[in-house]
Amino acid sequence: MLRATFLLLSVNVFLPSVLYAIPQANRDSQKQLQELRTRIDALQKDLVDKKSSKAKAADALRESERSINDLHAKLAKLAQQQKNAQEKLNQLQNSSALLQDDINNRQKQLGKLIYHQHLAKYGNYLPLLLKQQNPDKATRNFYYYSYIAQARSKNIDNLRNQLTALDTLAHESHIQNESLKRIHNEQIHHKRQLELEKNRKSEILATLSQEVTRQQKKIDELKQDEQRLSNLIEKLNRQLARKKSAPAKADGKSVLRNDKLPDSTEHRGSFAALKGKLRLPVKGELANRFGSPRESGSIKWQGLFIRSAGGNEVKAIAGGEVIFADRLRGFGNLMILDHGNHYMSLYGNNAAIHKRVGSKVKSGDTIATVGNSGGNAETGLYFELRYQGKPFDPLSWVKLE
Repeated sequence: MLRATFLLLSVNVFLPSVLYAIPQANRDSQKQLQELRTRIDALQKDLVDKKSSKAKAADALRESERSINDLHAKLAKLAQQQKNAQEKLNQLQNSSALLQDDINNRQKQLGKLIYHQHLAKYGNYLPLLLKQQNPDKATRNFYYYSYIAQARSKNIDNLRNQLTALDTLAHESHIQNESLKRIHNEQIHHKRQLELEKNRKSEILATLSQEVTRQQKKIDELKQDEQRLSNLIEKLNRQLARKKSAPAKADGKSVLRNDKLPDSTEHRGSFAALKGKLRLPVKGELANRFGSPRESGSIKWQGLFIRSAGGNEVKAIAGGEVIFADRLRGFGNLMILDHGNHYMSLYGNNAAIHKRVGSKVKSGDTIATVGNSGGNAETGLYFELRYQGKPFDPLSWVKLE
């Protein structure tokens, strides 16, 4: 019989009210919303700055790339100049080789002339001419020796000029080649510097891009949080409006409060004889009453929710036996007392229960501690009275004064 009664109870019991928490939750939500919007504004301002820095970094990177491209063109032009200079140097070297061959030939001819001059140990031409007995032969020899002397002098002059020209060509080629090498090395060094700068700016741009993407994602997430919080505040405001109007719509009574607890006075007779004499199990404000509409509006409360501070003691309203003491979904830590003759009392949302199934309790015994188990936003006790498994209004059985 008790098991059947408990199954019927599990089907008909509903969650306690959370309406007491609405004003405080609304204020907290408004504060969180303001903080959230302030944070979003700060992030958006920082995002604008980062986007500006990203644009500047992109411009600087493009400028570096243009400089590198211009430098590549200069290097290509310089390479062509160096190629031309090398070709010219090769030509100069070929000319120098030919000139060197000519110098060698002239040196040989000069050597022969000197050899002929000294072959007969002639110091000069005059004694040689004076020894000639044949005038015609002497004249011919004079012209011959004069020609040799002129040829020798000319060869010496030409040789001297060719050697000077060869030295000049070699010196100019060396200077030009060294100048091209120096310019080329400077350009290579400058190119390396630009490449390093380009890589640095690329890294900065990549970092800024990642930061912008991350920050944009964070702002999107915060905006979603803001929307959810705004929706919650609107919901809380609607619930608050319903709460303010609920007492007048339900029974026109003001909010009630219980300030007295059951005591250990022995009540004789059946539980039915206690009607009008019972005390509520905890001190606190009656947030919801039997028969008043729940939040959805289509379901009514089947008991009382007594708003009370966490840790307060929950008292047994009358003597009885514990028939259930465990956690039940929607009711948190729940205790049910059997008072006989099919009367039961229910105590839900407790932080802890202090009696076990089968325990005998008396009126005023501490059976639990007030909490908010069962997923409630506020602390308090959910309380029901039932007869033959059906709930009835506890206020018709208790006294509050």
